[in-house]
Amino acid sequence: MADFPVFVAAGEALTDMIVDDAGATRWHSVTGGSTWNVARAMAKLGAPSAFAGAVSRDVFGDQLWRASLDAGLDERFVQRLDKSPLLAIVHRLDPPSYFFVGDDSADLHFDAAQLPQGWIGACHWAHFGGISLARQPLAGKLVALAETLKARGVRISYDPNFRALMDENYDPTLRRMTALADVVKVSEEDLVGLLRTDDADAAFATLRGWNPDATYLYTKGAAGASLHTPAGSWEMTAPRITPVDTVGAGDASIAALAWSMLHAPERDGLAHLRFAVAAGAAACLAAGATPPSLAAIDTLLAGMHA
Repeated sequence: MADFPVFVAAGEALTDMIVDDAGATRWHSVTGGSTWNVARAMAKLGAPSAFAGAVSRDVFGDQLWRASLDAGLDERFVQRLDKSPLLAIVHRLDPPSYFFVGDDSADLHFDAAQLPQGWIGACHWAHFGGISLARQPLAGKLVALAETLKARGVRISYDPNFRALMDENYDPTLRRMTALADVVKVSEEDLVGLLRTDDADAAFATLRGWNPDATYLYTKGAAGASLHTPAGSWEMTAPRITPVDTVGAGDASIAALAWSMLHAPERDGLAHLRFAVAAGAAACLAAGATPPSLAAIDTLLAGMHA
């Protein structure tokens, strides 16, 4: 069992097709996906990690496969299929506007039964979220996997990462995954979108009411974040930085919180929160969803004050 990862993020890996100019005549591709990013961020922190999901066998799948190997993710958990790729078409940058292309794409055909035998016995933490939980039949498979892992004593984290396709049809999944999770990460944007309200704090109270025993990481961008547990709540302002790119900051923060809770369980809530906030800020110091290193996080931590 020591050969298997202790952390597994299950969901989507996709390709962002991003417009380069207003005329939409030039595009560039970027590998991404929120759950895939979380797996990479955890691996960057040194934890044996895997992304459990399916990608295509074409040029887009090749890029995701190579990037997964480069990140040190366990290759046995990535399923490669003769299906079309999942694409996010980012056709406007300011404000960001996008849509997804992925009818019958590879991600939807992920099969948890094809994962390596015995892996659950070594898994300490599993992460779920992103658009994978809003795309059937994949969503149903992932909720079932989360239920199985929870019953086996694996800790579950959940980051819904709101996107426009998460309408009222997503509500049962939101409630079920919140109820299953040991740790839930949400942003103000998530709360407003998911609960269809302008009052993010009221939405957060509603979310906590569905699982009062969970730990909640509530991120507020440049304003910092707060951590809420049954034992208490803590707030932390973000360190002052000159951001290069905020893409992947939320993914880095939930990965860092999971890493801190796994590797330093003796820390109090404030210490866990400081580590998560520093990781989110560190992710903003490089372009794209670039996972921060422990050294980068420690550098920011040295200048942070509770």
